[in-house]
Amino acid sequence: MSALVEQRGVPMGVRSPRFSALVAVNDAALRQDVVRGLAALGASDVLEAASIAEARARTRNGPVRDLLIVEIGLPDGSGVALLGELRALGWQRGIVLAADGDPFSVRAALAAGVRAFVVSQAPGRTATPAGTPRGSIRGSQTGGVDGLSGREIEVLALVASGRSNRDIGAELHLSALTVKSHLARIARKMGTGDRAEMVAVALRAGVIK
Repeated sequence: MSALVEQRGVPMGVRSPRFSALVAVNDAALRQDVVRGLAALGASDVLEAASIAEARARTRNGPVRDLLIVEIGLPDGSGVALLGELRALGWQRGIVLAADGDPFSVRAALAAGVRAFVVSQAPGRTATPAGTPRGSIRGSQTGGVDGLSGREIEVLALVASGRSNRDIGAELHLSALTVKSHLARIARKMGTGDRAEMVAVALRAGVIK
C-alpha cells in the first residue's frame, strides 16, 4: 500500500498513540490488511464495514471516530460520498483507497475534502483495464455534460477546486440558493448528485480542467 497524494498542510499520521477508526472496504482480505496495519499504528477501536449501508448502520448514533478509511467504489455507492456524509457529522480525517492512481479520481476525491488518496492492490485483484469504469466513478460516461450551460460549467469548475456553495456564490456574485439550484440542474443533466463524481466525469469529458 503506498500513499499517492496528500493534502498540503495535513498530517498523514494520527498524532495520538491510541485512536479509533472505521474501515469501509468491500474486499475482505484488503479490509483485514488495513485493520492489522491500523492496529500496528496504535488503533484501539476499529469498526469494519463492507458497504455504505453497513458503515451507516455502524456509525449511527455512535461517537465520531478519529479516522475513516474508505474504498472509493463500494457495492452500493461512492466511498467519497460516504466520507462527505461523515464529515458533515464531524469526522475530520478521511483516507480513500483505490485500485489505481487515476488522476481524475484523485482530483475529484481531494476536491471533496479527502485528506489522502492511497493506491492499494487487493489480493487477487487485477488492474482495471484502461477505459473501464472504476468504482462508482463512471469514467467512460459523459452523461449530460454536453448539455451544460456556460454558467453551470463555471459552477462545476469551482466545485472541482474544492469551493463550498457559499464560496462559489461569492465568486460568481450569486446567492447560495442560486448555486444550489445550478447544482441541482447539473445533477439532473449528468445523472448524479455526487460532487466528486460530477467533477470526475466533467474532467474526463474535458469540460473543465
